[in-house]
Amino acid sequence: MTEFSFTCTGVRADRFAAGPTLVFRLRVTASGDEPVHAVALRCQIRIEPARRGYEPAEADALADLFGERSRWGSTLQPVQFAQVSVMVPAFTGETETDLVVPCTYDMDIAATRYFDALTDGEVPLLMLFSGTAFTGAGGFRVEPVPWDREAVFRMPVATWREMVEQHFPGCGWIRLPHDTMDALVAFRSRRALPSWEATVRALLDEGAGEAPGTSRPGSTLTRITGRTAP
Repeated sequence: MTEFSFTCTGVRADRFAAGPTLVFRLRVTASGDEPVHAVALRCQIRIEPARRGYEPAEADALADLFGERSRWGSTLQPVQFAQVSVMVPAFTGETETDLVVPCTYDMDIAATRYFDALTDGEVPLLMLFSGTAFTGAGGFRVEPVPWDREAVFRMPVATWREMVEQHFPGCGWIRLPHDTMDALVAFRSRRALPSWEATVRALLDEGAGEAPGTSRPGSTLTRITGRTAP
C-alpha cells in the first residue's frame, strides 16, 4: 500500500472567481518510487476555535455561537467550514495542487459568523482527507486514501477579509424569506426609493420617529410584512 501524507503550504483569495473563493495550496507526498496515476481526493475542512485566543471584542461577537466566555470550556467545539473534492494529476513522489473552496458571506452560516467576528490573527483549520488513488508501475492498482490522513493549517484572517472585500466591498449581506423580500420590494416601489440602502434607512427612520410608548421597536417591519421582527 502507498502511504500518502498531506501538507497545506498556503492560501490565497481567488481574484478572478465569480464568487468568494479561497484557494489552498496542497502538497501531496506518496511513499516509494511507484508512479501515482491520479488521486480522487476528498477534503473536509473544520475550524478548530479552541486553538487560538480571542480579544474581548471578538469574544462578544462570538457569543451567539459559543455563549458566554465562562462556558467556552464545553462549547468551543469544531465548526464545519467546507467539504470539497479535487482530482490530483499523475506524479511520482511528491506534487502540489490547488484545493479550490467556494465560500459564502451568508451570516446564517456558522463558519461565516466565526470569520466575521475575528479582527486579526489566524484561523486554526483542520483538513481531513479521504479518497481513492490509482497507482502502479505496470498498470493500475486502486488503493484507498486512509481516513486518518489530516493536515493542520493556520489561515490568516486577512486572507478571508481580502476575499470578502473583493466581492462585497464595504458591504454586508443578509438573507430574507420570500414574503419579507416581496414586502420590501413593494415598500421601495411605493416610496420610489433609489436603492436598498435607502429602503432600509427609510424603515429605520420611520421606526425611530414613532412617539415613545405608542409602539415597540420593530413595529414598522411588522406593519409592512405582517410578521413580528425576530
